[in-house]
Amino acid sequence: MKSFFKKVSRYLFFTGKGGVGKTSMACATALGLAEQGKRVLLISTDPASNLDEVLETPLSSCPTPVKNVPNLLALNIDPIDAAREYREGVVGPYRGVLPEAAVTQMEEQLSGACTVEIAGFNEFSKLLGNDTAMQDYDHIILDTAPTGHTLRLLNLPSAWNDFIASNQTGSSCLGPIAGLKEQKILFEQVVAALKDPARTLLILVSRAEAMSFQEAHRAGNELNELGLNNQHLIINGVFTPVSEDPIAEAFAEKSARAIAAMPEALRCIPSTRVPFFPSGVMGVAALQSVYRDPPDGLAPERVVCPESGSDVLSGKISGWPGFLGELEEEGNGVIMTMGKGGVGKTTMAAAIAAELAHRGHKVVLSTTDPAAHVAQTIEKDLPNLTVERIDPKAETERYVAGVLEKNRSKLSEDDMALLEEEMRSPCIEEIAVFQAFAQTVAKGETGFVVLDTAPTGHTLLLLDATQSYHREVAKSVDELPEAVKTLLPRVRDPKFTKVLIVALPEATPTHEASALQEDLRRAGIEPYGWIVNRCFSFSGTRDPALCAKGMDELTYLNEILDHHAQRTVISPWVPQELNGAENLRHLFGFPGR
Repeated sequence: MKSFFKKVSRYLFFTGKGGVGKTSMACATALGLAEQGKRVLLISTDPASNLDEVLETPLSSCPTPVKNVPNLLALNIDPIDAAREYREGVVGPYRGVLPEAAVTQMEEQLSGACTVEIAGFNEFSKLLGNDTAMQDYDHIILDTAPTGHTLRLLNLPSAWNDFIASNQTGSSCLGPIAGLKEQKILFEQVVAALKDPARTLLILVSRAEAMSFQEAHRAGNELNELGLNNQHLIINGVFTPVSEDPIAEAFAEKSARAIAAMPEALRCIPSTRVPFFPSGVMGVAALQSVYRDPPDGLAPERVVCPESGSDVLSGKISGWPGFLGELEEEGNGVIMTMGKGGVGKTTMAAAIAAELAHRGHKVVLSTTDPAAHVAQTIEKDLPNLTVERIDPKAETERYVAGVLEKNRSKLSEDDMALLEEEMRSPCIEEIAVFQAFAQTVAKGETGFVVLDTAPTGHTLLLLDATQSYHREVAKSVDELPEAVKTLLPRVRDPKFTKVLIVALPEATPTHEASALQEDLRRAGIEPYGWIVNRCFSFSGTRDPALCAKGMDELTYLNEILDHHAQRTVISPWVPQELNGAENLRHLFGFPGR
């Protein structure tokens, strides 16, 4: 990373999906620059931030010197608290004025991820706008940069009026902008700084995995379209085996294939590769090793390699045979797999669907997989299994076109521009796909329906609040399809619907999954169980580095077992290419038939 430090600008913004290591990379960069004598301020706006843990320093919302690192200060912005303040600022004036159901809808509209991001961005903007406070820093580093969606929104004229407060045109989660209009000039200055390549470098962080590269590619394109062209790619966790262990060799080969097949646009931007660290990058010493020298090889005698993680977790985890038996016990119903991007929920849904079909059940697998590769891996002629692919793009276009058409004659040109941007929110895609899923759920009466990428609790509550609003104010729910009206009670029925949260045994994926679970509980849905995927501690590896990785996983597995999940099953990391129903069974630790 030493050559990377020579290219950096004053503002460094790190972006990437949860679990790719952007916090670690932001911290390592901050330390490296501080060692060069630069005065650095590191800011996190991540709702699941573990900046304190990584830097071994208790932080607050004010700049705090990092222990044993001269020239480096850091702070944590809590966007959840900021979003709560925004929400009350927007909704408060309408309490006692609008019907309670309408206020409930407004509150839920302001409870989504977009609201949290904008709230965090606002707090960050206040800091950058304080010239007196910022003039002492050579570099300002932001862990968790704003998305293209937020930046586009901030450029819209109607984002600064009260459109949202009276919006009855569709489900929106972007309301806090209406409460921030006094920040308009400040926001414009910050967005201008982001677009200036002389001042700002955007760092896309990705793991050496195909799905992670696709996410980085999507984010890079979105930011490019907005004129944020000064980008750098960090490929994190590049693994080099130190033994002839077959698991290690397969892991290295998969990473190499992913790098070789990375999207062309990512190849065209400067990049830095960071080696695999078995225990992650926690603490100042570990962070320094990222940019100083490659990590030392781990001698086999220095690493404990349990035969299996089950030796350590015996009695705490559920076995796959029993878990699958419980899923099929009712003989019909809906199974939803949920989780953040990159944890393997799509593949896990396919594996469960194929296994239930193998057991003689009639199964419908409904997937939003854009490449439709799941259908190919299962085998098209598998008896009892039907794959129904929902195209998120087509469903969203259909949904958005309907909303815009209904409002074109009612709204001004500026308000239509804002509504169009609202319709680009990630929540809108989820609602559109959710309505398509709703048509499939009824099939759970006569067999099993396995839903990949199920709606979050926020989306469910948003739709529920919309129904309540119409019942109270419009005295009609005619605009909602019948399947949507009846779906929420179905997914709240634990006998009919079983929600499975898919996670990885690592810090950020575990904490994000926990937040997702709380989101579902707000909607009155108790997850049935957790699936912890890609566990090296259960893979049978004897490679020293991967054994060390497996031992580190036990920390998060115990956290899940002790604090989060009612039932937990483990899926090992497998070397097999998942190119058929038989190979999918390896995810359960089963051999092929």
